[in-house]
Amino acid sequence: MSNSKSRLFFLDAIRAWAILMMLQGHFIDGLLDNAFRDNSNILFSTWKYFRGITAPVFFTVSGFIFTFLLIKSPQTGWSNPRVKKGIKRGLELLVIAYLLRMNIFGLFKGEIYDSFYLVDVLHCIGLSLLFIIGFYILTFAKQKWIFPTILASTTLLLFIFEPIYKTMGFEFLPQAIANYLTKANGSVFTIIPWLGYATIGSFMSVVFSKFQNSKNLYYYIVPVYIATGLILIFFSSDFFMSIYDITGIQLFQSIFSNNYLFIRLGDVLIVFSIFIMLRKYLMNATWLKIGQSTLSIYIIHFIILYGSFTGVGLYRFFNHSLNPYYVIPGAILFMIVCTFFALQYEKHKIEIKSSISSFLSTTRIYLEQIAILLFEMLRTITEKVLRILGLIKS
Repeated sequence: MSNSKSRLFFLDAIRAWAILMMLQGHFIDGLLDNAFRDNSNILFSTWKYFRGITAPVFFTVSGFIFTFLLIKSPQTGWSNPRVKKGIKRGLELLVIAYLLRMNIFGLFKGEIYDSFYLVDVLHCIGLSLLFIIGFYILTFAKQKWIFPTILASTTLLLFIFEPIYKTMGFEFLPQAIANYLTKANGSVFTIIPWLGYATIGSFMSVVFSKFQNSKNLYYYIVPVYIATGLILIFFSSDFFMSIYDITGIQLFQSIFSNNYLFIRLGDVLIVFSIFIMLRKYLMNATWLKIGQSTLSIYIIHFIILYGSFTGVGLYRFFNHSLNPYYVIPGAILFMIVCTFFALQYEKHKIEIKSSISSFLSTTRIYLEQIAILLFEMLRTITEKVLRILGLIKS
C-alpha cells in the first residue's frame, strides 16, 4: 500500500469519530429532559462543548477528502472524472436530504409539510461540494495559488461577516431558498457560514497534497495545526476586540461577542492534530469502515430518531423527556444499532440494490399487466354501454 494512500486513513478515523459523536449528540439533545440541561454542571457543559465540535469537524473533513481526491487526478477541468462524480454526489446528497424530510402520510393527504423545506447538514454538505467544484472549474486553468486563495478567502469572508448576515431574514427570496441562508424559518444548518468549514478543509487539503511526499510532513503539520488551533481558541476573540478598539468598527466587537466560528475552527485543528498523531493506532478495519459509511449511518439514524417518511421516531415519543440514567445508555445503544445496520447494508449493498432493482422491475411488469387488463375491461364495458344506447351495432 502506498504511503500517500495511507495518509487518508486518519481522515476516515476522524469521520468515524465525528459520525458517532453526531449520533450521541442528536440522541441526547433530542431526548434529554430540559430539567437536566444545567450549564453549571461540569459534565453537561463538557458534553455540550464537545457536541459543538462535531459539525465543524464533519464539514471540514468532508471538504478535505473531496478536494484531496479532486486534485489528485492527473486530468484537469471537466476532463477530471472527479468533477462529474462530485456533481453527482452533491446532487445526490441534496435529494437524499429532502427525501429524509418527506412525510408519506402528508403526501397521501396531498400536502407537503413546511418541515420538508428545512435545511440540514446533508443539504449544506451537498451544496458545499458543488461550490468547491465551481471554484475548481473557474480556476483550474489559472495559476495554482488562485484556487486555495479563493477557498481560504471564502472561509474568512463568511466567518467575519457572520454577525451581519445572520440577522437577515431574506424575506425577498422564496422560503425554500431562503432556508439555505437563514434559520428564521427553522433550518438547522445554513450554507452560510457552514460552507466556510468545507472550504477551509478544502484549503488544508490543497496544502497537504502539495507536501504529501515529504517524509517530514507530519512533523511540521502537527505543530502548525496545534499552534494555530490554540491561537484561534484562546486569542482570536481578543484579536478582534483589539481591531475594534483601533478602528471603532462595530463588526469586530460583534465577532468578539459571539466568536464561535473561529474558536470552533481552532477545535477542528486540534482534533485533526490528535488523529494525525494517533494515526498508527487507528488502523482497525471496522473503525475505518465506519468512517467510510457515514452517509448510510446518517440516513439510518435520521429514520430511527426523527421518523423520516412516517413521522414515527424516537423523537416523537421521548422528546425532551428522559433522565440521564436512560438517555446515556440509550445513546450508546443507539450508536451501536445505527452503526451495525449501516455496516450490514454496506456489506450487502450490491445484493440489496440488485433485489430492489429486481423488485421494481417485477412491479413495473405487474403494473403494466394490470393497466392492460383494466384497459380491456374498460373497453368492454364501454362497448356494452354504447350497444345498449344504440350508438354502435352489435
